[in-house]
This record gives sequence, structure tokens and C-alpha cells, in this order.
Amino acid sequence: MDARIRTVDGLVTREQLLAAGISRTQIRRRLQNGVLLLAYPAVYWVGHPEHNAQARYRAAVLACGDGAVLSGKAAAHLWRILKGSPPRPDVTTTRDLRIKGIRTRRSRRIDPSDVTTLRGLAITTVARTIVDVAPDLTLDALALVCHEAGVKHKTTPAHVEAVLARRPTSPGAAKLREVMHGDVRVALSKLERGFLALLRAEGLPLPITNKIVSERRVDCRWPERHVTVELDSYRFHNSRYSWEQGYEREREAYARDDAFRRYTWRDVFEDPTRMLGELCGLLA
Repeated sequence: MDARIRTVDGLVTREQLLAAGISRTQIRRRLQNGVLLLAYPAVYWVGHPEHNAQARYRAAVLACGDGAVLSGKAAAHLWRILKGSPPRPDVTTTRDLRIKGIRTRRSRRIDPSDVTTLRGLAITTVARTIVDVAPDLTLDALALVCHEAGVKHKTTPAHVEAVLARRPTSPGAAKLREVMHGDVRVALSKLERGFLALLRAEGLPLPITNKIVSERRVDCRWPERHVTVELDSYRFHNSRYSWEQGYEREREAYARDDAFRRYTWRDVFEDPTRMLGELCGLLA
């Protein structure tokens, strides 16, 4: 390949090739002999395709042309707020496009406030990504996305509300607000689901879960009894930021005169006797 052509993630576009003086006939010849491999119309792998998600998403954005941005579940995956296998490419563009293998969303205008770059790839911001995926996720899955966004990117409900203010007719807006403001009971993890199951089995009152209190999401709270419980799993508390946030929640609980308890996987699944004894006394 011509040294003047700069590839990113092993990709090059027809426009780049033509600008470098490579003719259409030469492009066809290189496709025939395997120097170029077709990724999408007018987008090519050089030598061999890259199989990582970022490269495939970059190819999809290039295929959709100027102004296109990665969005939806694909963006959520790249931001590491949506778990699981990489979803298919999802691209928002101002053009009406249909490209096989790509989910395209047409938007008359993409607000610059909703777009950023991640490793050189145009992508919707974390807050805009949450708004875009909200209609397609269950309440629990959406709550987990919001939680991951807060832990990994410090995204708050205020950031998401700013996007919703620009997109008041977003189809997932009502559900997203219910999750963000704790108006529905959701469980983010197996630890939380196990904790709630124990409470039901003991006949104890259920808490409000994952509701914003003092601008921070609280795992479990009984406001009428002034009790707050944080469930500490290694998965959600294995960074300095999440660890510090846990202690901020503890200080805030005491400031509002709540009794505060922390419970772990061992308390819930291995030896819940002492934990249940404490909760029976606190919630009686």
C-alpha cells in the first residue's frame, strides 16, 4: 500500500485512495489480488480484516460518511457501560442510508453537545448514549448502564437530563427518568437480588433501591425508618473512585440521621444470620 496513505485500525476509504493518486482500476485490481478487502461500500481493510469491535465500528462510521457517529448499543459497548458481546454497528447520521450489517439512525441534526471522540472515533457522549439505548433495555439493564456510566465516567442524572431537554420526545425518556430517580425498584446485581430475596423470605419491609439521595445513588434505603444499606461487591467497588464514593454515601447517610450498614457477598450468600439479626432490629 502507498506509504502516503494513513490507515487507522487497518482501514482506508476509496476517497483516501483516489486522493493519493490510486485510480479506480488500480483499486479494483487490489481488491482482486487481496491487497484490499471490502469492509463496506467504499471502505476497505488493508491486507486483512481486524476482528476487534473498535475497528469494525470505525469501518461502519466511515461507510456512513462525513458527520456520522457511533451510537446506541455499539457506543455503549465501546464506553464499557453495556456488558456482553459487541453488538452490531449502530451509526447515527443526517443522511438516509441503508447499509447491510449496520443499524443506521437518521437525525435531522446531531447536536455538537452530544458528540465526542473516543480513540479518534466519532461517538455519542455517554449521556446521549444512555438516552439512545433506553428504549431497548429492561429496567434492570438500564439501571446497570446508568450505574456503570456513573462509576466509569462520572455521568450523573443531570448530564442525562441535559440531553433529554434537547430531545424531549425521546421514546425512552419516561422509563429512563423512573430509573434515574428511583421511582421503580431495580436490582443492579446478583448481590442486590439475593439481598432482596432474603428480606422477602424473612418478611421484612423492602427498601427503595438505587434512588438518588443527596445527588448520589443509594443501594437500599428505608426513608421512613432512617436506614441506609450499601451492598459492596468487588465488581462495583474495585476502583478508587467507586471506593471513595462508598464512603461519601456513608457520611451523607449519617448526616441525614440514617443508621448505616455495609454488607458483602459473604453476608448475603454465605452467612446471613448476623446481617438479618441487625436488620430485624433496625426495621422493626
